[in-house]
Amino acid sequence: MGNSSSKRLVRRLDLELFLSQIKPHPSPQADLEQYTVSEAVAATMLHLAAYVNDDVIDRKILDLGCGTGRIALAASFLGAESVVGIDIDKKAISAAADNSKRIGVETNVQWILGDITTITGSFDTVLQNPPFGVQRRAADRKFLEKALEVGKIVYSLHNHPKPEKQLIKSLKANPGGFLPVSPSSFIKDFVIRRNGSVKGVYAMLMLIPHMFDFHTKFRYQSVVDLYIITKNN
Repeated sequence: MGNSSSKRLVRRLDLELFLSQIKPHPSPQADLEQYTVSEAVAATMLHLAAYVNDDVIDRKILDLGCGTGRIALAASFLGAESVVGIDIDKKAISAAADNSKRIGVETNVQWILGDITTITGSFDTVLQNPPFGVQRRAADRKFLEKALEVGKIVYSLHNHPKPEKQLIKSLKANPGGFLPVSPSSFIKDFVIRRNGSVKGVYAMLMLIPHMFDFHTKFRYQSVVDLYIITKNN
């Protein structure tokens, strides 16, 4: 099933429907920042990667910190040649394998239980939703570092640096949409020092359900930035 979609365009709504079938983590840990990426954000990320930039179909894909496999399985569904998902959490990898089996996307997907630093080799595209560094400062840095080490192009989600009322208002007016924004100076410099270039940054609105004891609302709205990063030759 991995390459069954390579010759046809999967509509965004159909992709969101596919993503909604992938069960989230049964017992997420706050210290690992195991927030499930929303269907809308994941679908936008994958549609940009697959159909605007041609970075998914027939490509070797890596998902660093894959969780229960949402992004990795969607990449396979869209027609990736092969997909590797790695996560340090045993429950997440077990759930990813269960999701893969349940929805029938298994032939070209490999799950690895381990720290992302153990990954070696070369991948066409890295798709990742790393920890934002809210609970553990700079937790996203090693994800960016490894992604630039093994990937040719990287799609990486990060917390928007500061709340901007006008940006949130504009995103709310266009549900499921995205807007180009400037990269954070820190991430831009971090990428440049590792021989990469930020090609684009797109802000999206992500809904986060009540997941942890310290959450006081039924759901939260958060602005996330999708960084598209290329490795310089």
